[in-house]
Amino acid sequence: MRAKLLLIASLLALSTAAAAQETKPAQRLAGATGWLNSPPVTDMDLRGKVVLVDFWTYTCVNWLRTLPYVRAWSDKYKDQGLVVIGVHTPEFPFEKDLDNVQRSVKEMRVAYPVALDSNYAVWRAFANNAWPAVYLVDPQGRVRYSHLGEGEYEATEKMIQQLLSEAGQTHVRRDLVAVEAKGLETAADWPNVKSPETYLGSDQTQNFASPGGTGLGERRAYSLPGRLALNYWALAGSWTIKPGFVVLNKASGRIAYRFHARDVNLVMGPEARGKTVRFRVLIDGKAPGAAHGSDVDEQGNGTVGEQRTYQLVRQPKPIVERTFEIEFLDPGVEAYGFTFG
Repeated sequence: MRAKLLLIASLLALSTAAAAQETKPAQRLAGATGWLNSPPVTDMDLRGKVVLVDFWTYTCVNWLRTLPYVRAWSDKYKDQGLVVIGVHTPEFPFEKDLDNVQRSVKEMRVAYPVALDSNYAVWRAFANNAWPAVYLVDPQGRVRYSHLGEGEYEATEKMIQQLLSEAGQTHVRRDLVAVEAKGLETAADWPNVKSPETYLGSDQTQNFASPGGTGLGERRAYSLPGRLALNYWALAGSWTIKPGFVVLNKASGRIAYRFHARDVNLVMGPEARGKTVRFRVLIDGKAPGAAHGSDVDEQGNGTVGEQRTYQLVRQPKPIVERTFEIEFLDPGVEAYGFTFG
């Protein structure tokens, strides 16, 4: 997700270095700060097993779109010697919150063991640098395959089958899984994605179009420009722009974005636990109708109650350049970044 596949040559070099190491998976996982769905995994638990290590963070839409395959591989091969271990390495501070991760694991039907990697120790042990990322480790502790980002599902599954056969499994099924993804897990419409992931906090944002600039850390009134160019965004109302996010100070604040994609997603949450914030989505100044996302009704109405990724737009074809607006009817929302699909 996000600026996650930059410096490809460096990433490949890191993956190659990790592959050359013969370190038992349990040792690489020893830096986990906690575990969900399982006690800490030991060398004994993994003896003779092929291990799939899946790096994720729960707001990452790129990872969400790989999840149906990881779930399916875990279900299909768990009795044939495959152990799937999710490594939750947070991007945003709220993704370190145990309650948030536990809720996500339950809602997303992640049933395999999850190592909590809040300090990035497991991330560093694998020389990883991307969400999502999959590593296949053979019973000798060698990383035999890795893939960063979405896609390559057939190649990954065929490698799972090969490693299981090498490990002595004699009846490995050679068919490939078929998945039925819904909501945020649905594969992106890549030919129509012409808008990049966009962070809203001052540390990484770009293409901010409200007159007067960002005003970092200041509680101030913003306004929309007369026109937004493609992939530019702006604020209207009373906001404070912080390093990692923007926070709404008064009701009726808006965020506008000129986009070209099937889906518009926004990572956001209430400023205080237990608070809810009502919002309304418009596309080209009108209710979304059939183009509404899974977190919005046809009139564009929705509610922010948790810190997570919200799907706000899923438009039918034809996909064209349009203007997205979200108006928050209550104060106290924090918005972190847009993703598209």
